Amino acid sequence: MGRVQVNKVHKSRFSTKSSRNIHKTSLQDKSRIAKSGANVGKGARAARLQHNKMVRDQKRAAVLKEKRAACGSMSPPRVIVLFGLSAMVNVDSMAVDLLKLLSPEETAPVSSTVSSQEYRLRATVLKATHGDLVSCMEMTKVADLIAFVASASSLCEDSDSYYIDSFGNQCLSVFRSLGLPSSVVFIRDLPSEIKRRNELKKMCISSLTPEFPEECKFYPADTKDELHKFVGLFREQRLTVPHWRNQRPYIFAHKVDMVVDQDNPVKSTIYITGYLRARSLSVNQLVHISGVGDFQLGKIDILKDPYPLNARKEHNAMDSDENNEEEQVIRTLSTDPMKQEELLVENVPDPLAGEQTWPTEEEMAKAERSQKLKKLKKRILPQGTSEYQAAWILDDSDEEDLTSDDYTDGNDDGMVLDEGDTAPTSDKGVKDSFFEDDEHGSLRLRDSDEETETDSIMMDTEDLTKEQIKEEIQRIKAHAEDEEFPDEVDTPLDVPARKRFARYRGLKSFRTSQWDPKESLPPEYARIFAFDNFKRTQKHVCAKASDIEKTGEDCVPVGTYTRLEIKEIPSSVASNLCTISKKSLVVASGLFQHESKMSVLHFSVKKHDSYDAPIKAKEELIFHMGFRQFVLRPIFSTDNINSDKHKMERYLHSGRFSVASVYAPICFPPLPLIVLKGGNSSPPSVAAVGSLRSVDPDRIILKKIILTGYPLRVSKLKASVRYMFHCPEDVRWFKPVEVWTKCGRRGRIKEPVGTHGAMKCVFNGILQQHDTVCMSLYKRVYPKWPEHRFPLLDAS
Repeated sequence: MGRVQVNKVHKSRFSTKSSRNIHKTSLQDKSRIAKSGANVGKGARAARLQHNKMVRDQKRAAVLKEKRAACGSMSPPRVIVLFGLSAMVNVDSMAVDLLKLLSPEETAPVSSTVSSQEYRLRATVLKATHGDLVSCMEMTKVADLIAFVASASSLCEDSDSYYIDSFGNQCLSVFRSLGLPSSVVFIRDLPSEIKRRNELKKMCISSLTPEFPEECKFYPADTKDELHKFVGLFREQRLTVPHWRNQRPYIFAHKVDMVVDQDNPVKSTIYITGYLRARSLSVNQLVHISGVGDFQLGKIDILKDPYPLNARKEHNAMDSDENNEEEQVIRTLSTDPMKQEELLVENVPDPLAGEQTWPTEEEMAKAERSQKLKKLKKRILPQGTSEYQAAWILDDSDEEDLTSDDYTDGNDDGMVLDEGDTAPTSDKGVKDSFFEDDEHGSLRLRDSDEETETDSIMMDTEDLTKEQIKEEIQRIKAHAEDEEFPDEVDTPLDVPARKRFARYRGLKSFRTSQWDPKESLPPEYARIFAFDNFKRTQKHVCAKASDIEKTGEDCVPVGTYTRLEIKEIPSSVASNLCTISKKSLVVASGLFQHESKMSVLHFSVKKHDSYDAPIKAKEELIFHMGFRQFVLRPIFSTDNINSDKHKMERYLHSGRFSVASVYAPICFPPLPLIVLKGGNSSPPSVAAVGSLRSVDPDRIILKKIILTGYPLRVSKLKASVRYMFHCPEDVRWFKPVEVWTKCGRRGRIKEPVGTHGAMKCVFNGILQQHDTVCMSLYKRVYPKWPEHRFPLLDAS
């Protein structure tokens, strides 16, 4: 049967008009049927456009609110700091011209704060004293605008820029580290001839442009019209300030008064009057006076604004003089004892809590005397009694046992490696653990068991005196490369090494070996505070401060002219503070919760380029952290990203960042840091700059030392090493610690040889006669507790 042909069916779907209209939707049903794909796309686009419009409106409203707050009648006066870029700039004349422009007509300025009805602007003009670094820094911290003043007719030959001297360059670098607010440059002393004037102006701008931010503008400032142009633009300008300054409320004092307490003449009460800035201040909050310390508030008086923007016409010029006008108190905020934050600086340790601390000097001396008495007393033991068995035989005396810092008998194996597990003390166990992963292969047992002639004979240096041994060590070290190994120390001849380095330990690996951060803490750690999670605590504290500010409970709003009453201040310090307020600024800033408590703070610091003198660890330095000042004694360390342990540095090195650790009151980052160092008679100079990094008492900082010895006889993988120790008991004590050489060999101590501290060592490769044998030891170090924390307290 043949194959039947099957033809394809003819498509008749759209052959007629009726069939073409079958799939179409009627007009009535079209509104009820939604096209999902197209409508979803249109809806998403519409939602996106609506969201973008909402974000733009919010930003526009925030900018408008900020502008109204900055220029409104309730905002504090804007602070303009005039800073001369060289000593030849006349800043006083510049300040007089600017104040005259902003003052009412036919009225001479009687204060640094003026209110201009013409420009609808209130401003405070401050003059930075050229040469006074601390005063310039304090003014920069509160400045809304820094106006750098340059003289077109004066050239400075001792600097890279012809218009900035060395002090100006130093201050500029400090201002950048603090966070530079909005800035402008005034060009003064331009000639009247137009051609010469334009040439000098262009020359000055081209020379100063690289030193300032891109948005910094330059203004000629010789005539009233030129200053009028600047003020008109300044009024409309949106000012930017560092972020850290907006986190805390602060007041820089317009006036400081003191009242001595009648009951206790040693203590006084001071009154700081000024405008509150940045954030609202609670009366139950702690405040810090720069250079003086942390205090509680007695009360806050809200005063009548002496420089209102909408002043009445019948007021004459004398009404604005704050010396003649009686301050009118509008409202008084009193503290609530239930809500007021307690001024707690140091923790009071509980003697029964069992804090883990180092033994005191008295305890160590007592233990040493006890050990000497034990050695002098002879014990009669049965023949064949081992040392372990002898330990169980009790004496009749009640003397204490040995402490960990005292050395043991010569038969003890001594120091134990800190490598997680206890290191084996037998020859075979130590040998297997030291070289199991070395690239040259592990040592063979027969190599370590070979005997040499030096094992049973006296060493050649047995009969040398201490003076001869010192001369011999100095002669050998004269040829060594000491600069590459700055941690090398000499083992003392008169003190056993096991006692001199009792607090040190060996590490199998600096990166991976375990070190308990709560072990053997110093007594100062019982006086500090620590947090389980510092970042979470900071977030909680900032949220709590924001809630108090929003509710406005017992708070003074921003821009209010207030008077702070601060009690319990030493009378000498209060008198000194009143004297300083006439020459420089006195700043009082609010503190967050916990910021008065002592802890361990870590800063990322870098030595300043202009400072050439060495900065040694534990030296007294003045730390400027935001508005706060402290006299501290830091230690420096490296920053190891891949390890929880960090190596201590004896000096702050130039050209790179280090971590400075100090005992100081808690501060919440971000905060800039300026480190000053001053002599007895010389003014302080900038030693380092940086920023606050963390608050962590558990950060482990290890001091490393290297004990060195020198080969006397070498036999392939074995060598007799001298001058690392000076008695066989020290050799047995440090036997578990690995040794290494400057040429890259690793080894272990096998046994002592002779009676003068020589020892036999086994290495993983052939040792050269000129090589140096080294042993690395570590101990944890801590900052030095500050004797006096505040500069003004020390000055008084």
